[in-house]
Amino acid sequence: MDWQGQKLSEHLMQYLLLGSAIIAFLAGYLTSSYSTMLCTYLVGVIVTFLVTVPDWPFYNRKPLHWLEPMYADMPSTRQINKSKQQPPPSSGKK
Repeated sequence: MDWQGQKLSEHLMQYLLLGSAIIAFLAGYLTSSYSTMLCTYLVGVIVTFLVTVPDWPFYNRKPLHWLEPMYADMPSTRQINKSKQQPPPSSGKK
């Protein structure tokens, strides 16, 4: 998921949860049932989860393109540290 996709996912989550809370409140108020309100909100939370948590393709519309390393031919720090730790090979002469 790219940066714009994360932003879209967060906005969708906020709007869907707010919308499901309003719908759940209205359904519970009109039916005078607390369990109806909770079930309606639970359905909204599940729908929100299914829309925002998986990495759907529409969240990857603007992928980041990383730059190539500037000094690709130079050894990395790990290779330099590894070569410093190994003793020099002996020639076998005494």
